[in-house]
Amino acid sequence: MQPAIKPNGAQTLLIDLDDTLWENNVYFERAIAAFMDYLNHRHMSVAEVREVLNRVEKESILEHGYGLHSFTHSLVTTFERLSERAVTDEVHQTIVGFAHQIADHPMEIITGVAETLDYLSGRHHLIVMTKGKFTEQTSKVERSGLKEYFAAVEVVPEKNAAAYNEITGKYALALETTWMVGNSPKSDINPALAAGLHAVFVPHDMTWVLEHEELAPVPSPSQTLLQLERFAQLQDHF
Repeated sequence: MQPAIKPNGAQTLLIDLDDTLWENNVYFERAIAAFMDYLNHRHMSVAEVREVLNRVEKESILEHGYGLHSFTHSLVTTFERLSERAVTDEVHQTIVGFAHQIADHPMEIITGVAETLDYLSGRHHLIVMTKGKFTEQTSKVERSGLKEYFAAVEVVPEKNAAAYNEITGKYALALETTWMVGNSPKSDINPALAAGLHAVFVPHDMTWVLEHEELAPVPSPSQTLLQLERFAQLQDHF
């Protein structure tokens, strides 16, 4: 379905960061794999250990929010719950090192993103809409070299319908010309649709397991959900 573009073509695109503009979760998965090898549980399978880690991550998010600090806390807590070894200073530093490898990894912009943002920013109003720690996410924007394409950067603790309502109210955005673009059904697509926005789903093979969710039905005939294979295909619709 083609978007309902205004006569002048101008739209507002709220755009996700991690695994939409640049690679992210693949580095967390590598850190988790290294952690699993280090834990080397004698009785539990890798899948069983991962289930424990997933539960611990959900707990950590409630207390620490999203980001590397929360992830590091999850790894340490999972080790404490499952390992027969004590968490000595040496063990703790080794586990922290798995998370630090993520922070130290150079940013990898997804193919076609920079060119697409350059094209879109000349025609539309672009705003970053991401969740997590403010300093962590804004630092990524600065390091990415993509900041110039955005009119604003919004970092929220959680991306739910209330957060989308808050942002649309803050910038006085018209729902009929506002879209959320992202890779997560749970955080980008379903809550944006629930808030009355349009949405563009750009799936990523490595989307975080805690972001997996079935796409919700489009609530209203006046709303549009686009499903694309690549971020660059936004140029075909906007």
